[in-house]
Amino acid sequence: MKTAVYPGSFDPITNGHLDVIQRASRIVDRLIVAVVKNQSKKPLFTAEERVELIRKSVREIPNVEVAHFDGLFVRFVEDRKADVIIKGLRSNADFEYELLIASVNHSLLPDVETLFLMTNPKYAYLSSAVVREVAGLGGDIRDFVPDVVRKDILDKFRE
Repeated sequence: MKTAVYPGSFDPITNGHLDVIQRASRIVDRLIVAVVKNQSKKPLFTAEERVELIRKSVREIPNVEVAHFDGLFVRFVEDRKADVIIKGLRSNADFEYELLIASVNHSLLPDVETLFLMTNPKYAYLSSAVVREVAGLGGDIRDFVPDVVRKDILDKFRE
């Protein structure tokens, strides 16, 4: 049984993230979406809220689990007995950064492979930062995020 971990901040989850999750879930037996709990970034949503938003978005995909972690990512991968790390790429800049991270991960966990998935071109411009900015300014995020979490995101800006 192949287990993969797809890490990220997911603050909030976007349709681009969901596309990678759906595609990765067809490649492996078990996919764990791992929400980084790093508070230094001052996230809009708590790690627990992000986990819940992702769970709502993936509830129809039976082999996907969602968890959060704090600390060294490779320890999370080891604890979950994962074989693969999934990383979504939008651009060359993403690739250069993720290649460095993959190299470090490989030096720490040589038996775990990193699989890069190119985003669907229709989401190449999309990021959580774009969603936060557009939503924060009262714009329409309908095409940016899963329908099941759009209200949660808009409500966060009304608080």
